[in-house]
Amino acid sequence: MELAELYREPRDLPLVIPVFPLARALILPRAQLPLNIFEPRYLAMVDAAMAGERIIGMVQPALGRGKDGSGDLEPVGAAGRITTYSETPDGRYLITLTGICRFRIVEELEAGTAFRVCRVTFDPFATDLRPNLGEDAVDRKRLLELLRAFLDSRNLDADWKEVNSSSTEVLVNALSILSPYGAQEKQALLEAPDLRTRADILIALTERELGDDSEQGTTLQ
Repeated sequence: MELAELYREPRDLPLVIPVFPLARALILPRAQLPLNIFEPRYLAMVDAAMAGERIIGMVQPALGRGKDGSGDLEPVGAAGRITTYSETPDGRYLITLTGICRFRIVEELEAGTAFRVCRVTFDPFATDLRPNLGEDAVDRKRLLELLRAFLDSRNLDADWKEVNSSSTEVLVNALSILSPYGAQEKQALLEAPDLRTRADILIALTERELGDDSEQGTTLQ
């Protein structure tokens, strides 16, 4: 069964979920995030998720508060479902999260677990559960132009057949996840109110990055 059929409304999602605090990492609806899990507390988190509803919340540590996952959290994160899972000979878990819906943290709970658990609400982001919403408003052509320019500037390539066949929503969300920007920029992409705004932020960040590269090249000459 597809995730869109499993989760049609916020009430279809659990209100208490394990959270994985990780700087510069985010998950967005219907995009995928591969994770290599090796710390004991997060191995336990995956075990608990697999034994339950297979849902993990990705959230950044509060901006400027460190990266070890022990301090305050950003108020907005996003939930993903474990859709692939394998264990390596050395005991690591290789999982893929597929994004479902963003959430706002209501409170962190004393769950007595090695990993962190939060009570959350998905209600403010109910439109995340509607696939492809707002695609027509996105400047897909400009986004693809900048993606090509960005990759060319770093001597990288992409599977353009796959890129061109991807829905605009998946393209915007996947590029937001893969983008090399900092924690503050990643949080802005996460909290964008709609797909067009997220795409516009991504376009602006990439234009700035390419502009900085151009200026640096001019200076070096």
